[in-house]
Amino acid sequence: MLTRYVLPFVAVCTLVFAITQMLKAQHKPPEVSPPIEPGKSPYVRQLAGAGIIEPETENIAIGAQLPGVVERVYIKVGQIVRPGDSLFQLDERQLRAELRARQALMQSAEASLAKLESPPRVEERPVNEAKVLESEVALRDATLQYDRVKRLNTTAISEDEQTKKYMAVELGKAQLQKAKADFKLWEAGAWKQDRLIAQAAVEQAQSQVNQTSTELSRLTTQAPHARWKLDSSGVEVPDDSNVQFKVLQVNIRPGEYINNMGATPHVVLGYVGQLHVRADLDENDISRFRPDLPGVAKPRGNPNIEYPLTFVRIEPYVIPKRSLTGANTERVDTRVLQVIYSINTKGDMLYIGQQVDVFINAQE
Repeated sequence: MLTRYVLPFVAVCTLVFAITQMLKAQHKPPEVSPPIEPGKSPYVRQLAGAGIIEPETENIAIGAQLPGVVERVYIKVGQIVRPGDSLFQLDERQLRAELRARQALMQSAEASLAKLESPPRVEERPVNEAKVLESEVALRDATLQYDRVKRLNTTAISEDEQTKKYMAVELGKAQLQKAKADFKLWEAGAWKQDRLIAQAAVEQAQSQVNQTSTELSRLTTQAPHARWKLDSSGVEVPDDSNVQFKVLQVNIRPGEYINNMGATPHVVLGYVGQLHVRADLDENDISRFRPDLPGVAKPRGNPNIEYPLTFVRIEPYVIPKRSLTGANTERVDTRVLQVIYSINTKGDMLYIGQQVDVFINAQE
């Protein structure tokens, strides 16, 4: 009974199940639409590339001029700053102390120079005149003693005593000449060369003060000057009347030790004005590109909106591709030509660093 009816029935059910599974396996899986439609080109023939929104001045990576510990950070992300505004400051206590010491040395050098340049003190005249008078009196006294010795009998005084009296007279004459010479030197005032040496010492001290002041100012990092113009004398001066920067990133905090050895910039600024798009064109499409070709940009995640592009310039150096889209067919070993366009946002909000799809009309 089992062999005659049950086993054939089980075999037939197994065969039906196998055939059913085979038929299901041959069916095509249903097409799954992407969660967000990618951007589509509005042109029949086009050049396509990935683009990144950037400010007109590109991203300005601000670094510290000197290594040190951050004492204060004056800015925050999203703040608007102007050229010359302070961004952050390093610890300046050591340079402050050095500056005070060098300022004291400069004051000492200036006082020495002023002393040399001033006329002789009136109070010193009686002192110098008294020294001359003292030398004259000493000379008269030595002369009288020598004359008295000469009048005496040579047997009453030794030859050695006579010599001493004579040398005392000569010594008195020399001291008198020295006193008169010192008096004339005092009346003449400081020597010209001494004043020049003192002036050089003042200039050296001033240079050291300026050096420390410069090092001190370098501890405070400021927003850079973006535009320059020629003044009436032909010298370049900053022209920042309409320049404003937006703080895009702040990667430092008070108390951190910073230097310029790391790859991450301390502060990133961007010019608040016309936004640009940096588009990467594959090296295989360079021969079909012309600056006068019109183009549009479509932001990722919103392919129904397109923004007109206006050609600005070409970066003439072809570089390895860096901006990757993540597509399976994307080549990472290719080189790209970077083309800069200005984008008309039509009042919409686009963010710096945002990726867009760039399409350029390459129809003949």
